[in-house]
Amino acid sequence: MIGVAGCGRMGGPMLDALRDGGTDAAGFDIVDKGTPHITTNVMAFAPRLDTVFSVVRDADQTDALLFGQQNLVTCAPHLTRIFLCSTLSPRYVASLRDRVPDHITLIDAPMSGAQIAAETRQLSFMLGGSDTDIADAIPLLALMGQHFHHMGGYGAGMQAKVLNNLLAASHTAMTRLVLDWADTNGLNEDKLLNLIRTSSGQNWLASGFDTIEFARDGYADDNSIGILVKDVAAALDAAPHGTDTALPQAIQAHIRALKPHQ
Repeated sequence: MIGVAGCGRMGGPMLDALRDGGTDAAGFDIVDKGTPHITTNVMAFAPRLDTVFSVVRDADQTDALLFGQQNLVTCAPHLTRIFLCSTLSPRYVASLRDRVPDHITLIDAPMSGAQIAAETRQLSFMLGGSDTDIADAIPLLALMGQHFHHMGGYGAGMQAKVLNNLLAASHTAMTRLVLDWADTNGLNEDKLLNLIRTSSGQNWLASGFDTIEFARDGYADDNSIGILVKDVAAALDAAPHGTDTALPQAIQAHIRALKPHQ
């Protein structure tokens, strides 16, 4: 059985895509989703599990899933493959290889595109693993996404993801600041966004402002803006030794201070 652990904004649509693609797939979440194929009981999830997509929030929840409260590494006897789809510190991801038994294949497979891409099966995956492991994974990933970037060996996908998200964070911070300034100065927001989409200021958030679910959100620990703050922290954790981190730290602080944009 294929499992998705963490059936929230991203994991829920990913599970739907796997099931719609004809796979034997089920979900696990600590919150009751009111759906028969998603359980809160890990012992109803683990026994038949051979592949799991981990889409939990952070490293603490990943530890709980693999080694702690859910402990899939021990209580899923047929588990042979783990996809790490959460955005995590590359240093933490590297450390998992020594903690997970050798017979279990680890693939870092963080994705990009936000909830709208998960719902439309248009995710972009950044992949780390051997050529053989990635080739075996593509048929499953193709049920959920359209773009597959094999970045190198295990861990390379996560390194690429945190750098990508660092850029996305900078786009988010500056796009929101620009829109606030435009509102203050009486400039029509729709006209400005249309201009940005075809001009030198073009970026992912501005181009998808009407469809990206968190585009107008303020900061909260449990929403996508809060997750973006976490993602910048993951990038900072893997920053080259001695590098100047003032700019990403300023971006992180700006995002943490965001208020809802009407």
